[in-house]
Formats: sequence, C-alpha cells, structure tokens
Amino acid sequence: MVIRRAVEPLTEEQVRGASPVARLVTARPWVMDVAVAVAIVVVGLVGAIFIEETAAGAVALGLYPRDSDVARSVTTTWLVGTAVGAALLLLRRTWPITVTVLLTAAALASLLAAGVLGVLGACLACALYAVAAERGATTAWITFGGVLTVVTVALWRLQDLGIIEVIAWSGASILPPSDFATYLEEPLFSPGRRLGSVLLLLALLLLGVAFGSAARARRLHAADLVERYRALARERDHSAALARAAERAHIAREMHDVVAHNLTVMVALADGADAAFERAPDRSRDAVRQVARTGRSALADMQRVLGALGPAGGDGTEPTEADLPTVVERFAVTGIPVSATGLDTALPDDTAVRLAVLRILGEALTNVLRHAPDAPAVEVTVRRTLTTVEVDVVDAGGSRPGSGGGTGRGIVGMRERAALLGGHVDAGPLPDGGWRVHAVLPWSDDEGGAR
Repeated sequence: MVIRRAVEPLTEEQVRGASPVARLVTARPWVMDVAVAVAIVVVGLVGAIFIEETAAGAVALGLYPRDSDVARSVTTTWLVGTAVGAALLLLRRTWPITVTVLLTAAALASLLAAGVLGVLGACLACALYAVAAERGATTAWITFGGVLTVVTVALWRLQDLGIIEVIAWSGASILPPSDFATYLEEPLFSPGRRLGSVLLLLALLLLGVAFGSAARARRLHAADLVERYRALARERDHSAALARAAERAHIAREMHDVVAHNLTVMVALADGADAAFERAPDRSRDAVRQVARTGRSALADMQRVLGALGPAGGDGTEPTEADLPTVVERFAVTGIPVSATGLDTALPDDTAVRLAVLRILGEALTNVLRHAPDAPAVEVTVRRTLTTVEVDVVDAGGSRPGSGGGTGRGIVGMRERAALLGGHVDAGPLPDGGWRVHAVLPWSDDEGGAR
C-alpha cells in the first residue's frame, strides 16, 4: 500500500529562504523591536560620553562661559532623548506613523532644550523604515518629506552641538587655553557645521525609507508567490475533482450498461421460464440456459470494468468485438419481436466507436423490454456511411407498462457516450405511437481523416 504524505502548504518564509534568525524574527516580531531599542540605548549611552566631552571642549575653547553647566544639560537631554526614542520604537510596528510624529516632536523638544538632536535622528530613520514596510511607498515618501522639512528647519535654527562639533571639539578640554579664546554667551552660527548634521539626517532618513521599501517589496513578492502556489494548488485540486467526477460518471455508465442491460434480460428470461415451466418444460429449460449464458457474459463484463479500477489499473480491457447479432438475439429470446438489418456491417476499427454502438444498441433494447415488453414490432438498423455510424431502434409501443420504471440514466448515458465521440443521440416518442432511438457517431481513420 502506498502511503502519501500530506503536502504542507508553502509559506512566505520558505519562499524567502530565510535564515534561522530571520525565521525567528518573522515568527516573533517583538524580538526585532526589542533588539532595535537596545541598539539605540547602547548608541545613546556611548554618544552621551562623546557629547559631554564635546560640551566640555566647547567651554574650553571659550564658546561658552567657564561656569556654564552646558555639559550637564546637554548630556541629560541626550539621555532623555535616548530613553524616549527607544521606548517609542517598541511601538513602531503597531503604530508607525504615530511613532514617527511623536519622535519628530521629541526631536524638536531636544533641540529647543539643549540644542542637540542626539540619537533621535537614528530613531526617526527606524520609524520611517516601519512606515515604508507597513504602509507603502506613497505614505512613506510623504512622511519622509514632512519629517525632513521639520527637523531640518529646527536643526538649522536651534542646533548648537552636532556631528561636526563632536568630531572637532570632543578633545579640546584637555588642551591649554588659547590666547585668542573668547567668552561668548552662545556658540557662533556656522552654516558648514549645521549642513553636516542636515546631510547626516538626510542620509539616515533615506536609508530608513529604502530598507523599509525593500523589505515590503520582498514580503509582497513572497506573498504573491505563495498566493500563486495556492491558486495552482486549488486549480490542481479542482482538476482532480473534475477528473474524479468524470471517472465516477464513466464507472456509473459502465456499471449501468453491464448490470442493468443483462439483469433486465435475465429477469425477463426467468419470468418466461417460470411461466412456461408446466406447459413447455423444454422452452423453460432453454430460457434458463440463456439466463446462465447472459449471467456469464455479465460477469465477464463486470470483471473487465472492475479490473480497470484495481490498484494497478488492471488490464483496462474493454469488449472490442461488437457482437451485435448476439445482443439482438439475447433480447429476441425474451419474446421481443426484433427485426434487424445491418448487423453484419463492418464497424470502424476505433474501439470507442465500436463500444458505443454496442452499448447504445443494448440500452435501446433494454428500454423496450422495460417500458414496452409487449411491443408488436421492434426494428433495429445499423448503417455505416463515409463519416458516421448510425444506429436506429424503433418500437411500435406496447399496450401494457413494463415492470421497471427505470432511473433515467440510460438515455443520459447514451447521449454522453455519443457526445464524447462528437456525435448525438435523439430519443423520444413517435407521433403515431412507439419510441425511437437514433444515434449518430462520427468516426475517422487512423490518420485522422474521415473515410
């Protein structure tokens, strides 16, 4: 027995081919949020050391009064900004735009309080990453433009100590006082120094939007591939369902033809044998023998049908010899006055056509036996033309109803068989009484051309 494993659905992580760390982050997004917040805290603590030295250097250079507490106020503001930024970044995935707005407000407050931006610029870049990843390109670029404009104006007007000052003045406190040091109430305005801070902010914000957009694009691409895979899986399952339905219809049609036809004949023969048992035992014995022959034929047909359904598919054999005289004779034995012409017509080599002729003829005669068992005449005609094979079964109608009501599957099955070959079956009552079944089955030679 073949055991089939359930096919697991494709996931976005499988499409991306992510590393174990990436899969962990995807499964638990809060891990990345905490990692980013911790990184901001570490950078802020290290930056606080440098900004304190920078403020002390500025005092040593005479840019602030000697008794100024600028180092303490700048360091405190820097640390508070670090704590606020790290805390807000924990919420960036849930409320990216809100967090971006609050971080922008925190940046303005930091510049107003001590003239420093601190790590809030990096926090804004992380927030814009979340906006681009969660909200799309249009929202991300609009938010980027607003943040850049507001913070740039604030930097240009309010910043005292930035990245250029940290690089230039952080070691100035250990140098001897300069003879030309001047004591000022506030540092001189320097467009060059503040331009450096603006360019750094621009680079950080652009990186945030770019990486966020790339992450969103990768996620959408993976989701699109997963959806395509699922659509293909649904289409495959739908096709399999249609194939199963078609196979069930085919099996039902074959079982109906094999069982219903032969059992109808066997019942009619058995009834006739029972009725003639006392007055004509020889005829009764002949009828019983015919029942046995019909049963053996039905059993052989049943074995062929069931063999095609076996685990290995069986030999898939179908009755290729269209023994039309035997079929007609079998029904004639039941007492139906059948007159047939064209039974010796050479049928095409196409097995499907030969089988369809055999089944349609058997079904038409079975319907006569069921619904008009006392019909005074039944005419069977088989014709072969250059392009078609035609089967005609006409009965004159009966005066008493048959014993079997039928299921309606017989006519449907005949029409389905003919339709599969590109033909058609007309079945219905005649104006003067009786019933006619007329089947037209097209055929072609082995090269595909009609003969």
